Amino acid sequence: MNIIFENITVAGIPLLLVVIGLVQYIKGFGLQGNSVRALSGGVGLVLGLGYQASLGVPTDFTGWFAAVIFGLGLGLVASGVYDAANKS
Repeated sequence: MNIIFENITVAGIPLLLVVIGLVQYIKGFGLQGNSVRALSGGVGLVLGLGYQASLGVPTDFTGWFAAVIFGLGLGLVASGVYDAANKS
């Protein structure tokens, strides 16, 4: 599975931007600091699992493990993009 997160789209919308957008939206309710990082990871995990399931529901441990790692990776990348944007 050699995927770059920026190229993954759902209905033409980049999934990474959806994660960042949702985190920014929820952050508007007063969340800050490490809570935003945790939220980013959680949103990435949920949307990443959903994306993987839309391609085909995993049927074994390997499939589920890959889907979870994909979701966590999506959340970590979104968190990193968020941090980089806030530092500049």
